[in-house]
Amino acid sequence: MMDQFPQRASKPYSMLWRGLIKSCPVCGERQLFSKWVKMVERCPKCNLRFERIEGHWVGAVGMNTIFSFTLLFLGLAIFFFVTYPDIPMGGWVFVFAGGYGFVPLLFYPSSKTLWTAIDILMRPLEDEDFHESV
Repeated sequence: MMDQFPQRASKPYSMLWRGLIKSCPVCGERQLFSKWVKMVERCPKCNLRFERIEGHWVGAVGMNTIFSFTLLFLGLAIFFFVTYPDIPMGGWVFVFAGGYGFVPLLFYPSSKTLWTAIDILMRPLEDEDFHESV
């Protein structure tokens, strides 16, 4: 019965790339978000259930947080390195704070699909991931 559903993309990096560009990691379907932060429960093309286990999205939130902190740290490190020894803090504090508030919102949809791809790589697909629960 599972024959009609793809087990996985041909290569792990294909799944990760699809996740990064907000596509279904299994089939590549792009129509997964009805609004910027509102994701469908199942892929309209392959019927993959995205929230495979309870608490699934905690991984996406963690990944989004790590990505945002890393970007903030790298931005600050480069800024300090380039402007040292006369570091102009003033308005730059607000620029970095605003950026840190904006980046997580921008990366949020990609973090959900990318986390699903990572989850599939760690925990391979099963029949239940494609069928409606009764």
